[in-house]
Amino acid sequence: MHHYITYPNISPIAFHIGPIAVHWYGISYLVGFLCVYAWLVRPASRARTGLTADAIQDFMVYALIGVLVGGRTLFVIADVITNHNLSVYLSHPIDFIAIWQGGMAFHGGLIGVIIAGLLFLRKHRHLTYRVFGDEIVMLLPIGIALTRVVNFINDELPGRIVPASDPWGVQFPDYPGYRWPSQLMEGALDLFALPLLFVVRRLDLAEGSVFWFWFTYYGLTRTVAEWFREPGFTFLGLTGGQLMSVPQLIIGLVMLVYVNVKYRRNVSEAR
Repeated sequence: MHHYITYPNISPIAFHIGPIAVHWYGISYLVGFLCVYAWLVRPASRARTGLTADAIQDFMVYALIGVLVGGRTLFVIADVITNHNLSVYLSHPIDFIAIWQGGMAFHGGLIGVIIAGLLFLRKHRHLTYRVFGDEIVMLLPIGIALTRVVNFINDELPGRIVPASDPWGVQFPDYPGYRWPSQLMEGALDLFALPLLFVVRRLDLAEGSVFWFWFTYYGLTRTVAEWFREPGFTFLGLTGGQLMSVPQLIIGLVMLVYVNVKYRRNVSEAR
């Protein structure tokens, strides 16, 4: 039986700098941060936010801390719920922060960045979260999509088992049977957000609409993608990812309507 995708067996280590191993996972995060930074330092973006280049660099530090703390915290919580291994963490406390071993939860990172952004805005009271959020998410899908590709390279977060005759089935090294390439499927959905954000940006919508559109879109696509991913655990028929994504979808829709009712733009305003 012909299968469309053969697992490539690419090393998770991209290259070495002396004794230091540089992983594809770290590179995907770096590219994501660079994309956000490159957008924020554009003259048009800086005119809209009123931020200096130094202030933007300051925010990137806030965001990095938020991603690391939030992403790792939720990963550990999910890992303990799934594998009942709290005793392992308690006996090796360094594992709580061992991000170099892998293990970050997207929704934890998202919550961490949102908190970091709100703390950053307290120092820049002229700037609203609606304007800032619209600018932050414009190129974010690139970094998220790359991370999903790296999940595929790292042989992690595999899809559910499909019949061996299914041409879309992939045989992952560390998992039995043929499975959906759910990482690549989710990455494609994440990347498709990019052109949609540019379309939404051109519409005559209230400030904050771009951010809340992306927020809603990710909640929807993650909810769908979870049906193809092997679940770590389920609760009330929902996977762990869906327990976060479904509320995200609902909150995003409510806020998208809210900002366009409360902060309706004058049609004569320039974007």
